[in-house]
Parts: sequence; C-alpha cells; structure tokens
Amino acid sequence: MSSPETRRLALVGYGKMGRMVETLAPEFGFEVRLKLDVANNARFEGLTPENFAGIDVAIEFSTPEAAPENLVRLAALGVNTVTGTTGWLAELDRVRQAVARHGTGLVWAPNFSIGVNIFARLISEAARLLAAHDDYGAWGWELHHDAKRDAPSGTLLMLVEAMRQAGWDRPVSTASNRAGRHPGVHEIGFDSAADTITLRHTARSREGFARGALYAARWIAGRRGFYEFHQILFSPPA
Repeated sequence: MSSPETRRLALVGYGKMGRMVETLAPEFGFEVRLKLDVANNARFEGLTPENFAGIDVAIEFSTPEAAPENLVRLAALGVNTVTGTTGWLAELDRVRQAVARHGTGLVWAPNFSIGVNIFARLISEAARLLAAHDDYGAWGWELHHDAKRDAPSGTLLMLVEAMRQAGWDRPVSTASNRAGRHPGVHEIGFDSAADTITLRHTARSREGFARGALYAARWIAGRRGFYEFHQILFSPPA
C-alpha cells in the first residue's frame, strides 16, 4: 500500500525512456500505476477515466504522431502531464489551448536533461557576446541513435532559438547524424579567421532525461498552467 507521500504516476509510452522513468520513479516519490504503449493505446483507447482514476501525474514519451492527441486527451481527463516527445511543435498551440480549457498543468521540453538546459543558457550567453562581431559565423550539429525520427532534433532547434533570442541574427548552419545507439551529442560552434569556439554537450545515457522528467512531474503535481522545463528550473513560478 502506498504511503501518504507517494504520488501515483501513469506512463504514456513505455519504450526505453518509459522503462528508465519507471526504474527511477520511487526516488522522486512516485509509484507507477499505469503503463500505456502500442499494445494498449495504439488508437488512444487506453486514455479513459477508468484507467486514470486516482492518477496524480502522467509522463508522456511516445511518438511525434501520437503525442498531440495523447496530450489533448490527458488534459480532457484532468490529468497533469509532463511530455518529452519531440517533433510535434506544429501542434503546440492546440495542446496549450486544451490545457487552458480544462484547467490542468503541463510541462514540456525538447530535452529534460538539466545539463542540456544549463548548456542552452551558456549558448545563449555566447551568442549574445558574439552577436556584435560580424566576423564570426555559427554552426550547430547533433548526433543521435538511428531510431530517432526527427532531424534536426528538438534540442538543436531549441539551441538555435536560444541564440536568436539572445540577439544572433546571422545564419546558423545546422546538420544532423543518425547512427548506432548514441543517446545524444549537441554542438554549437562559432568561427572566425582568428579562432574557433566550440561548445558541446554529450549525454552518457537516458538517465538524465528521465530524472529531469520526474523532477518536472513532482513540480507540476497539483499545479495549473503550461510551462517549458527551463521555466521551472531557473525561475519557477510560485
């Protein structure tokens, strides 16, 4: 039987990330009560009031095709959610509206690694400092395992957007590679005739992503609103 402090967690998507989240969930005060995947949610049939009765938070790691509908239906069920699925940003407004309409809470991010989010801050500062120096050009590159569907990754797009927000208004040449089983490398570089500055983040495993998602799930439990992960990391709303 659960202790009073234990929250009940649903996993929507039960691949490698879902299994990693399940392993680490007790450290964050969660008990996994429901697991949905293609075997029991291929057509969203697992997203029912009966299945989610008593669930405190859902963590969604599925596919770009399934994520928006998963998130809209979870909001309609009144379930606060964390999603780490990438490749569905065209549907972001639809999901945001569903969360507002149903008064639930959602945290999303292209990458839940705390290290990557700090890395993005460093990239932003570098872009701000170099934006006024026209002799520098910039590139972005990323490598992921061969099963990752979206390219460029959502994380690389986030990094380039952070540069834009910091005042970088020149082109950023981007490239992606998909091979093997690598969990992820992201690199931003600045080059001039005089020198090269290279900033790189390398993930060793999926554990950092899972821990960040669980951190976000613990935070969003009982709250309302639509948040990006960096907001709750660096300047959490009351």
